[in-house]
Amino acid sequence: MKHTVKGDTVTVYLDGELDHHTAKGVRAELEALIESPRVKRLVLDLSGLTFMDSSGIGVVLGRYKTLSRRGGTVAVRQPTPHVNQIFRMSGLYQIVEKL
Repeated sequence: MKHTVKGDTVTVYLDGELDHHTAKGVRAELEALIESPRVKRLVLDLSGLTFMDSSGIGVVLGRYKTLSRRGGTVAVRQPTPHVNQIFRMSGLYQIVEKL
């Protein structure tokens, strides 16, 4: 999982699958990246994500809760059609911005 940091924003590039097999590891890596109170925005680049299930929804929702408690936000960019559909159907776009 690659990432960049610019100011108060961490951008993470996810690829492969985000499912019950990978969610725990991705969750831990994301938490480590946003643990600093200086991080106010998490951008998830989903262009390389080929599959996502409800475990992936939980990963995104959990990071949203972590950041929103300190006034931060989560956004996604370039979701694949499958992942975009999951975000729409689950209602995640009501709390997560699509760039």
